[in-house]
This record gives sequence, C-alpha cells and structure tokens, in this order.
Amino acid sequence: MSATSHDASGPAKLAEDRILTIPNGLSILRLLGVPVFLWLLLGPHADGWALGVLAASGFTDWADGVLARKLDQASRFGAMLDPLADRLYILATLVGLVLRHVIPPWLALVIVGRDVVLGVVLAILRRHGYGPPAVHYLGKAATFCLLYAFPLLLVGTYHGTVPDIARPLAWAFTIWGTALYLYAGAVYLNQARALIRHPVPR
Repeated sequence: MSATSHDASGPAKLAEDRILTIPNGLSILRLLGVPVFLWLLLGPHADGWALGVLAASGFTDWADGVLARKLDQASRFGAMLDPLADRLYILATLVGLVLRHVIPPWLALVIVGRDVVLGVVLAILRRHGYGPPAVHYLGKAATFCLLYAFPLLLVGTYHGTVPDIARPLAWAFTIWGTALYLYAGAVYLNQARALIRHPVPR
C-alpha cells in the first residue's frame, strides 16, 4: 500500500518541480519585457510601443495560466514567477509614471510600501517554515485594476476625445486598485499572523 502511494505521488511532485515548461517560458518572456517597457517609457517616450509591451504581458499572463492547466504543467517555479512578473511590471510602471509626472510620488510609495511590508512578512514566515500564503482573489482583482489603470493614465496625458474618456476611467481603476491592493495586503498580513500565532501541525 505504501509503495503504491509513493508511486502515485511521484509524478505529481515531479510536475510541481518542473522548470522547463511552456507556461514558465511565457512567464520568463514577461520578465524580460520589464526593462524593455521601462526604456520605451522613459527613453524615447515611445508610449505606443510601451503599451504594446504591456498588452503582450497581459496576454502572456492569461496564456500561461490557461496552458498550465490544459497541459498539466503547473509548477512551484511558475507559481513564484507569475506574481513576481506582476510586481515588477507594477513597479516599473510606477517608476515611469512618477518620472513622467503622471501620478504623484506618494501614490507610488503607498503601493510599493505595501509590497515591502509583505516582503518582510514573507521572510518571517520562511523563518517559521512556511511558504507564501495562497494568492487571494482580492490580490488578483487589485492587480487587474492597477494593470488596467496604468496604460489608461498614460493615454490620459494626451489631448483629444479618447484621452478625455480614458482619464476618469484611469483614476477610477487607480483608486479601486490601490484600495483593493491595500486591503488584500491586510488579508495576507492577517493570514500570516494566524499562522505564526497558531502553527499548523505538520
């Protein structure tokens, strides 16, 4: 009986540990696009191309999740890469928008500060033998709002009918995204505190 259980868990464990998979390749492409996006935004101010890179990032984010499920190629490495790419795109966009004077610096500091606090909490969890908490739907919704807000904010810096429509939508997404981002951070902090105060028997 034990031999059968060991054999059954072997492939699942191998699947989780795989690195060279199609979804992971797409996530790595997303990561490679971060410096390209930031250069386009701050160097030649090629906003159209920068938005194209951001759109491609959003598509590959969707595609790697779909392929991971359909091809049974979900992995721990992929679960780490996906939120890392999201965070780096958010950080790169915040830096670009602050330097382009599109958003106030305090807004960027609030969003980045949330991630810094959570980074410290993750380090504390690791010291207690825990991995990062499962991604909450609130965190996904917040990231979705922010990644829609940022390109709209950029479009809103121009003049014309489309920018006039984009501007209020951009700030609506920004406000909702930031609020959800902070609330999701509070949820993660509460989960971490519960784990530390009441360790799960293993």
